[in-house]
Amino acid sequence: MVFSSIVFLYLYLPITLIVYFITPARLRNIWLFIVNLIFYGWGEPVYIILMLISILLNYVVGIYVGKYREEKNRTARRILTVNIILNVALLVFFKYFDFLIESLAVIPVFSELKPLGIALPIGISFYTFQAMSYPIDVYRGETKYQKSFLKFGTYVALFPQLIAGPIVRYTDVAKSLEERNIDATRIAKGIRRFVIGLGKKVLLANNIGQLWDVYHSMSPEQLTVTGAWLGAIAFTFQIYFDFSGYSDMAIGLGEMLGFTFLENFNYPYISKSITEFWRRWHISLSSWFKDYVYIPLGGNRKGWKRQIINILIVWSITGLWHGASWNFLLWGLYYGILLMVEKLFFYEKLKKAPAWFAHTYAMVLVIVGWMIFAIEDIRELMTYLGIMLGMGGADFISSQAMYYLKNYFFVLIVLVLASLPIGKNIYSKIKEPVKIVFEPLAIALVLIVCTAYLVDSTYNPFLYFRF
Repeated sequence: MVFSSIVFLYLYLPITLIVYFITPARLRNIWLFIVNLIFYGWGEPVYIILMLISILLNYVVGIYVGKYREEKNRTARRILTVNIILNVALLVFFKYFDFLIESLAVIPVFSELKPLGIALPIGISFYTFQAMSYPIDVYRGETKYQKSFLKFGTYVALFPQLIAGPIVRYTDVAKSLEERNIDATRIAKGIRRFVIGLGKKVLLANNIGQLWDVYHSMSPEQLTVTGAWLGAIAFTFQIYFDFSGYSDMAIGLGEMLGFTFLENFNYPYISKSITEFWRRWHISLSSWFKDYVYIPLGGNRKGWKRQIINILIVWSITGLWHGASWNFLLWGLYYGILLMVEKLFFYEKLKKAPAWFAHTYAMVLVIVGWMIFAIEDIRELMTYLGIMLGMGGADFISSQAMYYLKNYFFVLIVLVLASLPIGKNIYSKIKEPVKIVFEPLAIALVLIVCTAYLVDSTYNPFLYFRF
């Protein structure tokens, strides 16, 4: 089930909220846990079992790690190590086993190996990271172990962020699992944030996504330099508004239910370096890898050679976390190398460079990066990037490219403006009496228009479901 669907908007969500609000506070976690499982199992009920195994495993380990840690027993470390291995093993099996088999099968000695055809459980990367981080935080003494299976299960399976984040750590919601304060103001705030995210997804991401699909499906002979860049820019906007829109909806739903989730995006396309971009893009994932992989590996504390190795390890894992395909590993290494080069050679110089130059530098590299992310076939990727760079004899522009540029020109202008903090700044300057009158009308209008789009259109992809 996706947030941007009629079933979710007008069946699942109203029923969930109505029952949730009339349920006594002490029983709300029970209802929430039930609807979490319904939400997750809507498409593939069988994978509820896998998620419950993950919940049970980390719940039990959290208790034992907490108890042994209190006794200053080395057993806590051993249990935690085994738990990390088991979590990673589950993730690797369901997400990467077939990829590994297919990769090995090209070697003659392994040619008899056959993939199992394992369907990817939705959101397994997100909930595995969340569940696994909990006993680690218990071991570090950053939180106490949770005695209630229901409360821990509610945390891991919390439907607003279950499928595509943001990655919420147990320490961020521990108090809210015990007691939540919900009032009309908070509900209104949540509805506003949810509808903004829905608008990003349905009105912006879906519209520009159709342009990317056009160019992605073109043969190399049909592509021009201008057309290839237009397609790349289209995907650059699609993935931002698709994913940040989902994060907005998740944060809004959390507010309605009494949870506060941390921000996941901070206008990444205004960045003036790749380092800044990754401080603004998918913040919860970057933070997770920093705290649970990069720093434990030694971070930058053991010299620049070890730092380079740590960066490459983290970004290789980051790439593969996004998908079981060689292009994702390439994408991770691409950013790992860029970040490494920036840190070692010219990050400080970028800060002093003209803003237009630094911003252009960052965005060109980001757009190229998104093509590595989007095109899984390596040969197709190299061909597309070559055309973007004017290689292979491709024409610079064609009547077809001019047609799409003209038709999508207004949409692109809207996308550019929406990716900047202009709207946020304008909103902050509007006086409260005006907001009280016009804000509900604006929110209602966006919801109505989004509903009309969803009823009328069959094009409603969601890019991060496969992760």
